[in-house]
Amino acid sequence: MAETTATAPVPSDHIMGVYARAPLAFERGEGSRLYTADGEAYLDCMAGIAVTALGHGHPKLVQAVKDQAEQLWHTSNIFRIPNQEKLAKLLTDNTFADVCFFTNSGAEAIECAIKTARKYHWSKGHAERIDIIGFDGSFHGRTIAAIFAANNPSYVEGFGPPLPGFVGAKFGDIEGLRELVGPTTAAILLEPVQGEGGARSWTEQQLKEIRQLCDETGTLLIYDEIQCGLGRTGRLFAYEWADGQADPDIMAVAKALGGGFPVGACLATAEAASGMTPGSHGSTYGGNPLAMAVGVASVEELAKPELLAHVREVAGYLTQQIAGLKDRYPDVVVDIRGKGLLIGVKLATPNREFMQHARDQHLLIAGGGDNCVRLLPPLTLSLDEAREAIERLEGACQAARAKAATAVPA
Repeated sequence: MAETTATAPVPSDHIMGVYARAPLAFERGEGSRLYTADGEAYLDCMAGIAVTALGHGHPKLVQAVKDQAEQLWHTSNIFRIPNQEKLAKLLTDNTFADVCFFTNSGAEAIECAIKTARKYHWSKGHAERIDIIGFDGSFHGRTIAAIFAANNPSYVEGFGPPLPGFVGAKFGDIEGLRELVGPTTAAILLEPVQGEGGARSWTEQQLKEIRQLCDETGTLLIYDEIQCGLGRTGRLFAYEWADGQADPDIMAVAKALGGGFPVGACLATAEAASGMTPGSHGSTYGGNPLAMAVGVASVEELAKPELLAHVREVAGYLTQQIAGLKDRYPDVVVDIRGKGLLIGVKLATPNREFMQHARDQHLLIAGGGDNCVRLLPPLTLSLDEAREAIERLEGACQAARAKAATAVPA
């Protein structure tokens, strides 16, 4: 397919220039499709970067917004919010957690997780335990604390001196991690499956060893399941694959939690959250009635066993078929990573170019670190749509090979 240029928007001079936007604008979405103003359809295997997990225009989410918008949008956390209590129970009933704090984004959920961990140790008489150990390749959001927690030099450049209390570790190096844990360590923070960092997964055994290390040293374990959680890996949360032997003390979630509506949450055990007393944290918008109505509808759908089984089936098919592409295009596809429907494809060709080749095929995929692209389709993607995605991905591989063959040597 030739790239569509008729709908390419004119860049705005009035938007801060922090995004390298693709020359596309969409008018509407339905299921796994996005449509431009002139009707061009794209198969969406980005899902707003793992956000629209139930697809575009899911009737239950649309109805939840309509119903709540006609009743009450916002009050504030000065008052009880019934759907906040309902969503908190849904999340705690389905996880390790006892309590929740609701936010507007994943980055805010990470901020809450960091504060919760430090306040826990402070409340126990160990104010010196402030260090958060993070890993290379991580991504935890764009706030100042989140970028320093992620140990990624490209995100912190130009934003002042390093914040104290953040320690960098090497992904997958358990022995190196043991050496870093000390008397000032508050928590270990990790994504069970990295997203932006190149779709690398911790093994279940590694997570169990980290859990044991935390237990031995009185360190809290924080999981960032903002991208890999809420059904993305084929279980409601990725840590569940360790069968109860690597549960966290604190966990940040967002993205799919609102299906596109801005909702995040910090989940914790009662013990880990014991330092968080009235006045220690708060949010103006977090957990407001409109957000909570959507969150309840979203989690009720995402927690359905039949949906999770469908994710595992479609993920197995896509992974198998991408392995076939790797065999046929070893000059393009180097490695396949991830878990469930968080699929990373490491490339030999520049990933930004490959994303354009995919858009030329009317397939939308996300970028990622370590020269990867990510497939993050709606969890409702059908097997027929998965086959279509593979066909379009192969077209992108063919285009990448053709471009490499005509490239002029440097």
